[in-house]
Amino acid sequence: MSNVLVVAELSGSALRKTTHSAITFARKVAEKGGSFSILVVGGSGAAAAASELTSYGAAQVLVCEDASLGNYLAERYAPIVAEAGKAFDVVVAAASSFGKDLLPRVATRLSAAYAPDISEVRVDDKGLLYKRPMFAGNAYGLGRLKTSKQVVSVRQSEFEAAAPSGGQSPIAKQAVVAPGKAAERVEFVSLDQVKSERPELTEARVIVSGGRALKEEFFKVIEPLADVLGAAIGASRAACDAGYAPGDFQVGQTGKVVAPDLYIAIGISGAIQHIAGMKGSKTIVAINKDPEAPIFQIADYGLVADLFQAVPELVTALKARKGAA
Repeated sequence: MSNVLVVAELSGSALRKTTHSAITFARKVAEKGGSFSILVVGGSGAAAAASELTSYGAAQVLVCEDASLGNYLAERYAPIVAEAGKAFDVVVAAASSFGKDLLPRVATRLSAAYAPDISEVRVDDKGLLYKRPMFAGNAYGLGRLKTSKQVVSVRQSEFEAAAPSGGQSPIAKQAVVAPGKAAERVEFVSLDQVKSERPELTEARVIVSGGRALKEEFFKVIEPLADVLGAAIGASRAACDAGYAPGDFQVGQTGKVVAPDLYIAIGISGAIQHIAGMKGSKTIVAINKDPEAPIFQIADYGLVADLFQAVPELVTALKARKGAA
Protein backbone atom coordinates (compact mmCIF):
# COMPACT_ATOMS: atom_id res chain seq x y z
CA MET A 1 0.00 0.00 0.00
CA SER A 2 1.46 3.33 -1.08
CA ASN A 3 0.26 6.88 -0.65
CA VAL A 4 1.24 9.14 -3.54
CA LEU A 5 1.77 12.89 -3.83
CA VAL A 6 1.28 14.28 -7.33
CA VAL A 7 3.13 17.55 -7.99
CA ALA A 8 1.05 19.66 -10.37
CA GLU A 9 2.73 21.66 -13.12
CA LEU A 10 1.60 25.19 -13.93
CA SER A 11 2.28 27.53 -16.82
CA GLY A 12 1.82 30.89 -15.17
CA SER A 13 -1.44 30.28 -13.35
CA ALA A 14 -2.76 27.71 -15.85
CA LEU A 15 -2.66 24.00 -15.15
CA ARG A 16 -0.53 21.99 -17.59
CA LYS A 17 -1.92 18.74 -19.02
CA THR A 18 1.22 16.94 -17.92
CA THR A 19 -0.33 16.89 -14.45
CA HIS A 20 -3.09 14.56 -15.66
CA SER A 21 -0.55 11.93 -16.73
CA ALA A 22 0.96 11.97 -13.25
CA ILE A 23 -2.55 11.56 -11.80
CA THR A 24 -3.04 8.44 -13.94
CA PHE A 25 0.13 6.98 -12.41
CA ALA A 26 -1.10 7.82 -8.91
CA ARG A 27 -4.49 6.23 -9.54
CA LYS A 28 -2.89 2.98 -10.68
CA VAL A 29 -0.70 2.80 -7.58
CA ALA A 30 -3.65 3.63 -5.32
CA GLU A 31 -5.77 0.82 -6.83
CA LYS A 32 -3.94 -1.68 -4.63
CA GLY A 33 -4.62 0.28 -1.48
CA GLY A 34 -3.58 3.71 -0.29
CA SER A 35 -4.56 7.04 -1.76
CA PHE A 36 -3.13 10.01 -3.60
CA SER A 37 -3.11 13.75 -3.06
CA ILE A 38 -2.16 16.61 -5.35
CA LEU A 39 0.15 19.53 -4.54
CA VAL A 40 -0.11 22.84 -6.39
CA VAL A 41 2.70 25.34 -5.88
CA GLY A 42 2.74 28.77 -7.48
CA GLY A 43 2.07 32.48 -7.30
CA SER A 44 -1.22 34.27 -7.74
CA GLY A 45 -3.66 31.88 -9.39
CA ALA A 46 -2.38 28.68 -7.80
CA ALA A 47 -5.53 28.38 -5.70
CA ALA A 48 -7.69 28.65 -8.82
CA ALA A 49 -5.62 25.94 -10.51
CA ALA A 50 -6.03 23.76 -7.41
CA SER A 51 -9.81 24.08 -7.63
CA GLU A 52 -9.67 22.52 -11.11
CA LEU A 53 -8.19 19.36 -9.59
CA THR A 54 -10.82 18.66 -6.94
CA SER A 55 -12.82 16.31 -9.17
CA TYR A 56 -10.04 13.80 -9.89
CA GLY A 57 -10.48 11.57 -6.85
CA ALA A 58 -7.62 12.86 -4.71
CA ALA A 59 -7.80 12.48 -0.94
CA GLN A 60 -6.98 16.19 -0.79
CA VAL A 61 -5.55 18.97 -2.92
CA LEU A 62 -2.77 20.90 -1.22
CA VAL A 63 -2.07 24.43 -2.38
CA CYS A 64 0.91 26.65 -1.63
CA GLU A 65 0.24 30.08 -3.07
CA ASP A 66 2.67 32.93 -2.50
CA ALA A 67 3.82 35.94 -4.50
CA SER A 68 7.45 34.79 -4.23
CA LEU A 69 6.55 31.61 -6.15
CA GLY A 70 5.16 33.32 -9.24
CA ASN A 71 8.24 32.50 -11.32
CA TYR A 72 9.40 28.90 -11.04
CA LEU A 73 12.80 28.31 -9.45
CA ALA A 74 13.67 24.77 -8.39
CA GLU A 75 15.60 26.10 -5.39
CA ARG A 76 12.39 27.66 -4.02
CA TYR A 77 9.96 24.92 -5.02
CA ALA A 78 11.99 21.89 -3.88
CA PRO A 79 11.87 22.63 -0.12
CA ILE A 80 8.06 23.01 -0.28
CA VAL A 81 7.54 19.80 -2.25
CA ALA A 82 9.94 17.86 -0.02
CA GLU A 83 8.20 19.06 3.13
CA ALA A 84 4.82 17.99 1.78
CA GLY A 85 6.34 14.73 0.52
CA LYS A 86 7.37 13.65 4.00
CA ALA A 87 3.80 12.42 4.58
CA PHE A 88 3.79 10.23 1.45
CA ASP A 89 5.48 7.10 0.16
CA VAL A 90 5.86 8.27 -3.44
CA VAL A 91 6.27 11.73 -4.97
CA VAL A 92 5.52 11.94 -8.69
CA ALA A 93 5.42 14.48 -11.52
CA ALA A 94 5.57 14.28 -15.28
CA ALA A 95 8.98 13.89 -16.93
CA SER A 96 8.75 17.36 -18.46
CA SER A 97 11.48 19.96 -18.14
CA PHE A 98 9.71 21.01 -14.92
CA GLY A 99 9.72 17.51 -13.44
CA LYS A 100 13.24 16.70 -14.57
CA ASP A 101 14.53 19.89 -12.97
CA LEU A 102 12.59 19.70 -9.72
CA LEU A 103 12.38 16.05 -8.69
CA PRO A 104 16.09 15.21 -8.29
CA ARG A 105 16.34 18.03 -5.76
CA VAL A 106 13.25 16.73 -3.95
CA ALA A 107 14.69 13.20 -3.89
CA THR A 108 17.91 14.49 -2.34
CA ARG A 109 16.02 16.29 0.41
CA LEU A 110 13.97 13.19 1.18
CA SER A 111 16.94 10.79 0.93
CA ALA A 112 14.79 8.96 -1.60
CA ALA A 113 15.74 6.88 -4.63
CA TYR A 114 14.66 8.38 -7.95
CA ALA A 115 13.14 6.58 -10.97
CA PRO A 116 13.12 9.02 -13.91
CA ASP A 117 11.16 8.91 -17.14
CA ILE A 118 9.23 5.71 -16.46
CA SER A 119 6.79 4.29 -19.01
CA GLU A 120 4.90 1.86 -16.79
CA VAL A 121 4.34 0.94 -13.16
CA ARG A 122 3.33 -2.48 -11.86
CA VAL A 123 2.08 -3.13 -8.35
CA ASP A 124 2.71 -6.54 -6.80
CA ASP A 125 3.35 -8.14 -3.43
CA LYS A 126 6.89 -6.77 -3.38
CA GLY A 127 5.81 -3.19 -3.99
CA LEU A 128 6.25 -1.02 -7.08
CA LEU A 129 8.06 -2.22 -10.19
CA TYR A 130 9.06 0.48 -12.67
CA LYS A 131 9.63 0.11 -16.39
CA ARG A 132 11.65 2.66 -18.33
CA PRO A 133 13.06 2.90 -21.86
CA MET A 134 16.78 2.48 -22.53
CA PHE A 135 19.00 2.81 -25.61
CA ALA A 136 16.61 5.22 -27.36
CA GLY A 137 13.65 2.96 -26.68
CA ASN A 138 15.20 -0.17 -28.19
CA ALA A 139 15.20 -1.88 -24.81
CA TYR A 140 13.37 -1.55 -21.52
CA GLY A 141 14.63 -1.93 -18.00
CA LEU A 142 12.65 -3.07 -14.94
CA GLY A 143 13.65 -2.00 -11.48
CA ARG A 144 12.56 -1.40 -7.90
CA LEU A 145 13.54 1.36 -5.53
CA LYS A 146 14.66 0.18 -2.09
CA THR A 147 14.28 3.39 -0.09
CA SER A 148 11.23 3.93 2.13
CA LYS A 149 10.31 7.02 0.11
CA GLN A 150 10.42 7.09 -3.66
CA VAL A 151 10.46 9.86 -6.27
CA VAL A 152 9.26 9.17 -9.79
CA SER A 153 8.81 11.07 -13.06
CA VAL A 154 6.46 9.62 -15.69
CA ARG A 155 6.49 9.90 -19.46
CA GLN A 156 3.45 11.87 -20.54
CA SER A 157 3.39 9.93 -23.80
CA GLU A 158 2.97 6.61 -21.94
CA PHE A 159 0.34 7.57 -19.35
CA GLU A 160 -3.06 8.64 -20.65
CA ALA A 161 -4.32 11.96 -19.34
CA ALA A 162 -6.65 11.36 -16.41
CA ALA A 163 -10.26 12.45 -16.69
CA PRO A 164 -12.37 13.79 -13.81
CA SER A 165 -13.87 11.00 -11.75
CA GLY A 166 -16.43 13.01 -9.82
CA GLY A 167 -16.56 13.94 -6.17
CA GLN A 168 -15.05 16.97 -4.55
CA SER A 169 -11.64 16.70 -2.90
CA PRO A 170 -11.04 19.02 0.05
CA ILE A 171 -8.48 21.80 -0.43
CA ALA A 172 -5.87 22.40 2.26
CA LYS A 173 -3.09 24.95 2.54
CA GLN A 174 0.55 23.92 2.33
CA ALA A 175 2.93 26.28 4.06
CA VAL A 176 5.78 28.05 2.29
CA VAL A 177 9.15 26.65 3.33
CA ALA A 178 12.11 28.99 3.54
CA PRO A 179 14.60 28.23 0.74
CA GLY A 180 18.14 27.19 1.49
CA LYS A 181 21.32 29.14 0.85
CA ALA A 182 21.43 27.95 -2.75
CA ALA A 183 18.38 30.08 -3.53
CA GLU A 184 20.28 33.22 -2.51
CA ARG A 185 22.60 32.71 -5.47
CA VAL A 186 19.82 32.14 -8.00
CA GLU A 187 17.68 34.86 -9.51
CA PHE A 188 14.83 34.66 -12.01
CA VAL A 189 15.72 37.02 -14.85
CA SER A 190 13.29 36.26 -17.66
CA LEU A 191 11.57 33.50 -19.57
CA ASP A 192 12.20 33.38 -23.31
CA GLN A 193 9.29 31.40 -24.63
CA VAL A 194 8.19 30.67 -28.18
CA LYS A 195 4.68 32.10 -28.37
CA SER A 196 2.30 30.55 -30.84
CA GLU A 197 -1.42 30.21 -31.38
CA ARG A 198 -0.80 26.57 -32.20
CA PRO A 199 -1.15 23.83 -29.55
CA GLU A 200 1.84 23.03 -27.36
CA LEU A 201 3.79 20.13 -28.89
CA THR A 202 3.59 17.88 -25.84
CA GLU A 203 -0.15 18.49 -25.46
CA ALA A 204 -1.31 18.51 -29.09
CA ARG A 205 -3.74 15.92 -30.47
CA VAL A 206 -2.33 16.32 -33.98
CA ILE A 207 1.30 17.04 -34.93
CA VAL A 208 2.75 17.70 -38.37
CA SER A 209 6.53 17.22 -38.37
CA GLY A 210 9.07 17.99 -41.05
CA GLY A 211 12.57 16.77 -41.77
CA ARG A 212 15.71 18.14 -43.33
CA ALA A 213 14.42 17.24 -46.82
CA LEU A 214 12.13 20.29 -46.66
CA LYS A 215 15.14 22.63 -46.53
CA GLU A 216 14.22 26.34 -46.75
CA GLU A 217 10.67 25.37 -47.76
CA PHE A 218 10.02 23.92 -44.30
CA PHE A 219 7.29 26.30 -43.17
CA LYS A 220 5.94 26.90 -46.67
CA VAL A 221 5.12 23.19 -46.91
CA ILE A 222 4.28 22.39 -43.27
CA GLU A 223 2.17 25.36 -42.19
CA PRO A 224 -0.75 24.99 -44.63
CA LEU A 225 -1.25 21.37 -43.55
CA ALA A 226 -0.92 22.25 -39.86
CA ASP A 227 -3.43 25.08 -40.33
CA VAL A 228 -6.09 22.91 -41.92
CA LEU A 229 -5.67 20.23 -39.22
CA GLY A 230 -5.32 22.62 -36.27
CA ALA A 231 -2.04 20.88 -35.55
CA ALA A 232 1.17 21.65 -33.71
CA ILE A 233 4.38 21.74 -35.75
CA GLY A 234 7.34 19.51 -34.98
CA ALA A 235 10.69 18.85 -36.60
CA SER A 236 13.49 16.31 -36.68
CA ARG A 237 16.81 17.15 -35.08
CA ALA A 238 18.42 17.32 -38.52
CA ALA A 239 15.93 20.01 -39.58
CA CYS A 240 16.58 21.98 -36.39
CA ASP A 241 20.37 21.64 -36.63
CA ALA A 242 20.24 22.88 -40.22
CA GLY A 243 18.34 25.97 -39.11
CA TYR A 244 15.13 25.17 -40.98
CA ALA A 245 13.09 25.04 -37.75
CA PRO A 246 13.59 26.39 -34.20
CA GLY A 247 15.07 24.06 -31.61
CA ASP A 248 11.84 24.27 -29.60
CA PHE A 249 10.15 22.27 -32.37
CA GLN A 250 12.45 19.26 -32.06
CA VAL A 251 10.84 15.89 -31.48
CA GLY A 252 13.04 12.99 -30.44
CA GLN A 253 15.32 11.52 -27.84
CA THR A 254 17.09 14.86 -27.26
CA GLY A 255 13.95 16.90 -27.97
CA LYS A 256 10.35 16.50 -26.89
CA VAL A 257 8.62 13.16 -26.42
CA VAL A 258 5.11 13.27 -27.85
CA ALA A 259 2.17 10.89 -28.25
CA PRO A 260 -0.61 12.62 -30.19
CA ASP A 261 -3.64 10.94 -31.73
CA LEU A 262 -2.17 11.66 -35.17
CA TYR A 263 1.48 12.22 -36.11
CA ILE A 264 2.33 13.11 -39.71
CA ALA A 265 6.02 12.77 -40.57
CA ILE A 266 6.96 14.61 -43.75
CA GLY A 267 10.41 14.11 -45.24
CA ILE A 268 11.62 12.38 -42.08
CA SER A 269 13.69 9.26 -42.69
CA GLY A 270 13.09 7.83 -39.23
CA ALA A 271 16.39 7.93 -37.36
CA ILE A 272 16.22 5.98 -34.13
CA GLN A 273 16.55 9.17 -32.06
CA HIS A 274 13.47 10.68 -33.71
CA ILE A 275 11.42 7.51 -33.44
CA ALA A 276 12.17 7.38 -29.71
CA GLY A 277 10.30 10.65 -29.31
CA MET A 278 7.12 9.88 -31.29
CA LYS A 279 6.55 6.14 -31.58
CA GLY A 280 3.89 6.33 -28.85
CA SER A 281 1.61 8.23 -31.26
CA LYS A 282 -1.72 6.48 -31.81
CA THR A 283 -1.67 6.86 -35.60
CA ILE A 284 1.48 7.59 -37.62
CA VAL A 285 1.41 8.79 -41.22
CA ALA A 286 4.66 9.06 -43.19
CA ILE A 287 5.34 10.80 -46.49
CA ASN A 288 8.77 10.17 -48.01
CA LYS A 289 10.13 9.57 -51.48
CA ASP A 290 12.44 6.81 -50.25
CA PRO A 291 10.49 3.51 -49.99
CA GLU A 292 13.26 2.09 -47.76
CA ALA A 293 13.04 4.89 -45.18
CA PRO A 294 12.91 3.40 -41.63
CA ILE A 295 9.91 5.59 -40.77
CA PHE A 296 7.70 3.29 -42.86
CA GLN A 297 8.46 0.40 -40.48
CA ILE A 298 6.44 2.03 -37.70
CA ALA A 299 3.97 4.04 -39.80
CA ASP A 300 0.31 3.01 -39.87
CA TYR A 301 -0.05 4.68 -43.26
CA GLY A 302 2.77 5.46 -45.66
CA LEU A 303 2.94 7.38 -48.91
CA VAL A 304 5.98 7.08 -51.17
CA ALA A 305 5.87 10.36 -53.08
CA ASP A 306 7.50 13.71 -53.71
CA LEU A 307 6.48 15.65 -50.60
CA PHE A 308 6.56 18.99 -52.44
CA GLN A 309 3.75 17.68 -54.65
CA ALA A 310 1.94 15.36 -52.25
CA VAL A 311 1.53 17.72 -49.29
CA PRO A 312 -0.10 20.60 -51.26
CA GLU A 313 -2.45 18.06 -52.85
CA LEU A 314 -3.32 16.72 -49.39
CA VAL A 315 -4.04 20.25 -48.16
CA THR A 316 -6.32 20.91 -51.14
CA ALA A 317 -8.19 17.65 -50.56
CA LEU A 318 -8.64 18.36 -46.83
CA LYS A 319 -9.94 21.86 -47.49
CA ALA A 320 -12.41 20.50 -50.02
CA ARG A 321 -13.58 17.89 -47.55
CA LYS A 322 -14.04 20.51 -44.86
CA GLY A 323 -15.95 22.73 -47.29
CA ALA A 324 -18.24 19.85 -48.22
CA ALA A 325 -18.90 19.13 -44.56
